[in-house]
Amino acid sequence: MYDFDDNIFSDLHKDAYGFRPRGHEYYEATPARKQEIWVRVCEDLETAQDEEARREQEAVAELKARITSIIELGAGNRINALRWMTSTETFYHSQSVEGWVWEQGVLFTDYGRELVNELMEIVEFEDVG
Repeated sequence: MYDFDDNIFSDLHKDAYGFRPRGHEYYEATPARKQEIWVRVCEDLETAQDEEARREQEAVAELKARITSIIELGAGNRINALRWMTSTETFYHSQSVEGWVWEQGVLFTDYGRELVNELMEIVEFEDVG
């Protein structure tokens, strides 16, 4: 029995490898070969997702350590540390805040979402004028 889906192969491939397939053998393959390719791409997607989760966990740990270090260097508390960390940035709206958090590598984590909300209360926004 086969479980591949021609309608979403391109999306699956993009999720696994970061780009859509062009001229891929999948499109001309027999059903049995399509299934083999499908299984390999699904396995590669799982590996890519595991690696992304590992990178995100490392980024969260690094950011927390950086915040702690800044507190110890004199900021005194988390709010001041975040103010110091963002003091050279210009924020116009929430997307600017999300962009900063994305640059830290944590935007799509629970910690990153909480940090966005926290920063929305801390940072000063410039008028777009």
